[in-house]
Amino acid sequence: MNTTLSDEDMIRHYLPHEPNSCFEVLYKRYEAKVYRHCLSMIKDADQAQDFTHDIFLKVFVKLNAFQERSSFSTWLYTIVSNHCLDQIRIAKRLSLSSIDDDSQLNVPDSNWAHIQEDKLQLLKMAMNSLAVKEQTLLRLKYEQGLSIDDIAKLYAITSSAVKMRLKRSREKVQLMYAQQSKL
Repeated sequence: MNTTLSDEDMIRHYLPHEPNSCFEVLYKRYEAKVYRHCLSMIKDADQAQDFTHDIFLKVFVKLNAFQERSSFSTWLYTIVSNHCLDQIRIAKRLSLSSIDDDSQLNVPDSNWAHIQEDKLQLLKMAMNSLAVKEQTLLRLKYEQGLSIDDIAKLYAITSSAVKMRLKRSREKVQLMYAQQSKL
């Protein structure tokens, strides 16, 4: 198996004939990034590790449904975000509904989950207000962890141009986020 192929080429060429090998390569490429993304959303290392495994199980089952409407990494991070949000919602519901005689509602945790969910929704709205090129640039840097130099090579521009575009895109997101949070 050629492990230097892009994610999309790997899926296209190896998923039909060698699904386990294809998935193993993708898992090795993204396991740490998915874990960090989960950890950033839920702030619990053990739970982030559990979620990472659950997410990759989902991905393995759904991999043949990947239709290349976006990059594999974007598709994967959508699954990650949705899974973590679902788990936050479930935890929130459970903390509200599972009060027994000896325990009390953990209001700070419940509020924290709600606040995190609201912040994430505002951030998504702010990101969606950007042009696709700006969204992609931010995702390459902050979700996929590419360096400034790697992004510069990818776009065939200078490092300083990448830094400026990232700065402008971050400022737009921050402005939109601030505007949305006032509503």
